[in-house]
Amino acid sequence: MRKQRGSVGDILATVICILTMSIILFAFLDCVELIHQKLQVGQLARKYILKMETVGCLSASEKMWLDGELSEMGVTDIDFSGSTLNMASYGEAITLRIKGKLRGEYEFEEKRVSTAKH
Repeated sequence: MRKQRGSVGDILATVICILTMSIILFAFLDCVELIHQKLQVGQLARKYILKMETVGCLSASEKMWLDGELSEMGVTDIDFSGSTLNMASYGEAITLRIKGKLRGEYEFEEKRVSTAKH
């Protein structure tokens, strides 16, 4: 038996499929990383709203620490407007609102509301 000669068309379809799947995989991994960063911001917001519950507000020092932790995560254009920065009485609502950009282009807003328990 003689071997049949292959053609470039047979291999070309396989190469195109592999290339397409590679591009889809890298896009997926990029999206997963972005979602992971957003989840980290959410966990950080939870940590600080719990601190705010015991103190009654987002103190200047805690705000500075939160800003630093967000910056380390790669968040830019950080804005805390809408957060409770003045002391709230026991039982009053307190709010932590973080706005910023992930990777310098994806805007997000994380908002947590609780009550002061100090």
